[in-house]
Amino acid sequence: MKLYIYDHCPFCVKARMIFGLKNIPVELNVLLSDDVDTPTRMIGQKMAPILQKDDSRYLPESLDIVHYVDKLDHKPLLTGKRNPAIEEWLRKVNGYVNRLLIPRFAKSAFDEFSTPKARAYFVEKKEAAIGDFAEHLSHSAGLIKNISDDLLRLDKLIVQPNALNGELSEDDIHLFPLLRNLTLVAGVNWPTRVADYRDNMAKQTQINLLSSMAI
Repeated sequence: MKLYIYDHCPFCVKARMIFGLKNIPVELNVLLSDDVDTPTRMIGQKMAPILQKDDSRYLPESLDIVHYVDKLDHKPLLTGKRNPAIEEWLRKVNGYVNRLLIPRFAKSAFDEFSTPKARAYFVEKKEAAIGDFAEHLSHSAGLIKNISDDLLRLDKLIVQPNALNGELSEDDIHLFPLLRNLTLVAGVNWPTRVADYRDNMAKQTQINLLSSMAI
């Protein structure tokens, strides 16, 4: 199987996670940010992730990919219950976290931005959506305090370092991509249980953190 992704994209991380958790090999293909033709040829529109299955058919949408791969061997891993408190935490944080993350994505050495044109395409599209990157970066201190405070609240909700709620569930699929991307932000305070969970999940899913690129 082949998985077409952007490295920074949290939805793509969700799709990647299930392959690592189940130790299923997959060929990763990073699309350039400005490559409209390749995904459109596959599924009729520009989006990622896209899974090319063994029968060569294409499957988009991160959770559809997760559920498809999880059930391939008829031994699903994501059998745990979801915690409404986690869903509420994610809703709150997702209300502001892109102002921290997206301007930093644009400055970072992701393969999807490996040409100046691809990086410029991303900047133009995202600034149109969320506003001037420099303006958001100028408010980093307050946003970093907000996320550090929210991570303290999350710390109390983590049951085990290898499974958020004690048993792997869809909550893990939703939470880890955000924590992974937050390692791109210098100055965030990581509570012990959150850091342990983040690091353990990175190992389980075989997905690198972004600490070495932190801005």
